[in-house]
Amino acid sequence: MKRALISVSDKTGVVEFAKSLVGLGFEIISTGGTKKALEDSAVPVIGIEAVTDFPEMLDGRVKTLHPAIHGGLLARRDDAAHMAAIEAHDIAKIDLVCVNLYPFQETIAKPGVKLGEAIENIDIGGPSMLRSAAKNYAAVTVVVDSADYAPVLAELGDHGAVTFETNQRLAAKVFRHTAAYDALIAGYLTEIVGEEFPEKLTLTYNKKQDLRYGENPHQDAAFYTEPLGTKNSISEAKQLHGKELSYNNIRDTDAALRIASEFTEPVAVAVKHMNPCGVGVGATPEEAYLKAYGADETSIFGGIVAINREVDAATATHMSQIFLEIIIAPSFSEEAFAILAQKKNIRLLTVPFAGPVNAVEKTSVIGGLLLQDGDAVAEDVATYEVVTDAEPTENEWKALVAQWKIVKHVKSNAIVVGNASQTLGIGAGQMNRIGSALIALNQAGDKAQGAVLASDAFFPMDDTVEAAAKAGIKAIIQPGGSIKDKDSIAMANKHGIAMVLTHVRHFKH
Repeated sequence: MKRALISVSDKTGVVEFAKSLVGLGFEIISTGGTKKALEDSAVPVIGIEAVTDFPEMLDGRVKTLHPAIHGGLLARRDDAAHMAAIEAHDIAKIDLVCVNLYPFQETIAKPGVKLGEAIENIDIGGPSMLRSAAKNYAAVTVVVDSADYAPVLAELGDHGAVTFETNQRLAAKVFRHTAAYDALIAGYLTEIVGEEFPEKLTLTYNKKQDLRYGENPHQDAAFYTEPLGTKNSISEAKQLHGKELSYNNIRDTDAALRIASEFTEPVAVAVKHMNPCGVGVGATPEEAYLKAYGADETSIFGGIVAINREVDAATATHMSQIFLEIIIAPSFSEEAFAILAQKKNIRLLTVPFAGPVNAVEKTSVIGGLLLQDGDAVAEDVATYEVVTDAEPTENEWKALVAQWKIVKHVKSNAIVVGNASQTLGIGAGQMNRIGSALIALNQAGDKAQGAVLASDAFFPMDDTVEAAAKAGIKAIIQPGGSIKDKDSIAMANKHGIAMVLTHVRHFKH
């Protein structure tokens, strides 16, 4: 008679699975709560103590860690010495293992969880059995996911055995599962002891969806998310309408969310190709959207819009008049949803807006991974330094602070021209700063008169200040730190421009 060992925390479908195995001629071994669940459903089951001739002990910490179990799992059926050894020790073969693990992830996700509770939910025996069975997959079928119950039963029913190819696939899945489980434990304990950049970095992600393609149609792609989730992120967004998100949609929406999360007042952020093309602040969502739209009526077409307030009917009516790929907001009123959902290709997403997320940034390079803290440094306007004869007016201060929040999210070299409620011109990603400045000022045009300019890093020359003066800029905010700061300050004084140094740089590569 074939023998199956079943021990699961998640008991979804396990009784039906066990009954089917019994019907196929299997003898069932089980432990603790699983054994009780099977017995309560009249499934014939043998307790683990009857196999090991040793009681469960240490509050269940030790029950399956025994040669009678691991010998039955690891013995190679094609090795005469192995078979002789288990026969000499009266160890029966185990042909199928069905195990899932203590709910460590669910435990540490609970608010206020104590360390002791987390430790008790670190499974030891389960991963050991899974790894033993998976190592011997040529002879042992190992099931860690209830989604595999039906396919395994189908092969057993049709052929009397599970194929080598299926066993190999299931074994690979087991090692992914146990590796992910260990990565969560390692990450949790590493965070507790305060190791920011440990000597070994173990990360795990769950596949959220396959994507139609990556940045281009010839590139395959998939979207993975962190197991514990990240609030206020595209990974936690709920899609209410429209076709599946693409690779580029996800990245652009992430960029839009990052900017919108900088503001507490109503704001609308339009993004194209990872850079904002228009940001508007208003007293209402409608006013904010119209400001963002008016900032660049050309580039917003086909863009992504994030808005940090519920989208109402008035705002939705304006949005429906152009093609937008995505609108993401905390919610949509019934009327707004009805208006926007008439457009088949638009995606409507919701996510809570709870302020900036200070997540660790991970960037892949060929052969490696770069990690850094998120660019979420706490800045105090009181520490900013006015270095020119002219001081910003109250309204100019509001504009400088608003545009400083935005420029940190623009690809460097970054220049943003705007006022207290709207971007007017954005220069992104140029190889020299004057190039970005000229793009931003040209886009702003006559609206640059009386506006402010923000730069993500210092001015290496005074040419940007000179160009700003010619365009009518009245105040500039920048980090400072160049050996030629005096030249830029002198140029600002020459033209009566107020200049503020933040002493904080915001490169974004």
